[in-house]
Amino acid sequence: MKKLFALAFVALFSLSAMAQQVDLRKKISVSGSAETEVTPDIIYISISLKEYLKDNNSKKKVEITTLENQLFKAVQDAGIAKENLTINNLSGYSIAEKKKNPDFLVSKQYRLKVTDLNKWNELIGSVDPKGVAYTNIDSYDYSKIETLKKELKIKALQAAKAKATYLVEALGNQLGSIIDIQELNNESYPQPMYRANVMMMKAESADAMGGAAPEIDFKKIKLNYTMNTVFEIK
Repeated sequence: MKKLFALAFVALFSLSAMAQQVDLRKKISVSGSAETEVTPDIIYISISLKEYLKDNNSKKKVEITTLENQLFKAVQDAGIAKENLTINNLSGYSIAEKKKNPDFLVSKQYRLKVTDLNKWNELIGSVDPKGVAYTNIDSYDYSKIETLKKELKIKALQAAKAKATYLVEALGNQLGSIIDIQELNNESYPQPMYRANVMMMKAESADAMGGAAPEIDFKKIKLNYTMNTVFEIK
């Protein structure tokens, strides 16, 4: 008998606890969104320099140090901080190989951070085009991206609250406090495109253009945030 009473008490206690956990508040679920587009103002560019032979004559080789000095000077003349230019990779660099083969050609890859594409056009035009194996764009960004993200999230949340308010008031009720917030984002960083479909500037084509760099078009970075919210209805 005592066991049955104890089991009944436990069952009653469990049902009471479950009833207390059920949320009986009236609620409304709505979403709000905010979006914007910005033009990238930070561009990371890969530059590959490579030694070459003038007229295929090994005695007239243009050394990598000559090309490097041209690049360093061009960066300096463009007013770009030297810290923005870093070595990305070394290809075919071997002292032993250079001793065995006088025609051995060294190449180096660099990464340059620029904020003004006009400066980039001036810069690459100051480097021997035959010594430029290729250039391409690694990535890009927006300098105030984090501030912009914060502003958009706030606007999306405010939009959700405004929507919930007029919907609830249309039924003669009042909006209560926030119960739940869930964030969704849709950030789009499209790849930059060279005009005329030129993705890499070859030394030969650069030479034909007189050392001019191809013009670059950028698609804007699109940021879109949605806030899914749940509010209490008073």
